[in-house]
Amino acid sequence: MNIKNEPIGKYRWTICALLFFATTVNYLDRQVLSLLAPSLSKEFNWSNTDYANITAVFQFVYAISMLFAGRLIDKLGTKLGYILAIFVWSIGAIMHAYAIPIGSSFNNLLVWVGIGAVPVSIAGFMISRAFLGFGESGNFPAAIKATAEYFPKKERSFATGIFNSGSNVGAILAPLTVPWIAVNWGWQMAFIIIGAIGFIWMFFWYVLYEKPINQKRLSQAELEYICEEEIQEEPTEDDSKKEKISWIKLLSYKQTWAFAFGKFMTDGIWWFFLFWLPKYLEAQFGMVKTEITIPLAVLYSMTMVGSIYGGYFPMYFINKGYNPYEARMKAMFIIALFPLFVLFAQPLGHVSFWIPVIFIGIGASAHQAWSANIFTTVSDMFPKKAVGSIIGIGGMAGGLGGVIVSKLGGALCDYYEKLGHIETGYTIMFIICACAYLIAWTLMKALVPKYKLITDL
Repeated sequence: MNIKNEPIGKYRWTICALLFFATTVNYLDRQVLSLLAPSLSKEFNWSNTDYANITAVFQFVYAISMLFAGRLIDKLGTKLGYILAIFVWSIGAIMHAYAIPIGSSFNNLLVWVGIGAVPVSIAGFMISRAFLGFGESGNFPAAIKATAEYFPKKERSFATGIFNSGSNVGAILAPLTVPWIAVNWGWQMAFIIIGAIGFIWMFFWYVLYEKPINQKRLSQAELEYICEEEIQEEPTEDDSKKEKISWIKLLSYKQTWAFAFGKFMTDGIWWFFLFWLPKYLEAQFGMVKTEITIPLAVLYSMTMVGSIYGGYFPMYFINKGYNPYEARMKAMFIIALFPLFVLFAQPLGHVSFWIPVIFIGIGASAHQAWSANIFTTVSDMFPKKAVGSIIGIGGMAGGLGGVIVSKLGGALCDYYEKLGHIETGYTIMFIICACAYLIAWTLMKALVPKYKLITDL
């Protein structure tokens, strides 16, 4: 039988669909707090700095955990590692509903050891966010590793763009569901119901996912299509002969630093949009919880387009003869120009709140296009056995950048709110958001000016 004459199957897109739904659940869970933040801030008397501290705990734990999550995914394998990650973050999401008793117990412990109590609500939500961040750190290392396993290099950024658009769908569904649940059943049920969705996904992942070489649902023609580039560029991995790759070794490559710096500069921008937009619309335009639903849905619908088409964009340059890495870098430079539209959000915001919503939507769409491509640069340059670890290193850098952006946003908004013009704080933050991508691209290009595959791991 001539395998080459067989039609190539499509089972790899079933795996992509599973990654898409996992990422949707991931962003649903992390978005619940930001949507409830205006009402929770009033109920528990949080300042902008208090809220920034709660979100910063998530980002800090997420960042540190990413370093170990990538290594754990490489060790446990994609199937088991992903199940463990979504189990932990689903529990963490549900824990938010019990933030007050959690905070009370934590305060009793602090008093017992002689440290002193902190506000109960802040302590409880910090602990819940930390648990959520610990679990969610496994999503992207696992998803990128699965993409590297199931897709040839020329399709990886497109596949990444598709599954990464799940973050946008999650961000769209959250404002359509969370406020309604909170109004009708209470804010605690919003955390419980959304958090429980992850357990449904775990069942389908367990049934449908296996490594391609062991996947009975995968045709021989599709398996050969997936592996044809790897046969030429890197030897087939033998799990029994895998050696642990040290972080020091991985950090010796400029390619690692390029990815890490790109994530450090840009991840916090997306998280600022995700965590602060509801508070921005409330602070500057006086919107209440139910009024922000449509603007946020429109904005995140835009980002879904950016994620999918941004992931496909490098194919334009690949078809012109560029290798996948060079094609991605050319695409990323053009993508990095679009966040500059965010500079016009505040100057034109007096016309209508839709002006900043649209311009911020363009910037957020560009981020998702950027994200689909920067993730894929790792599997372009590193063998599959190191992908999870490199994603973890870059994820840690991105998380630490997110902590800085969140803390800076809280400090600026509190400072200028006291002066009576909080819009200045948001203006400064939008300037940072607009320029971060061009700075990141310039330094990434300086570190890795030309494509070079890592072959000595």
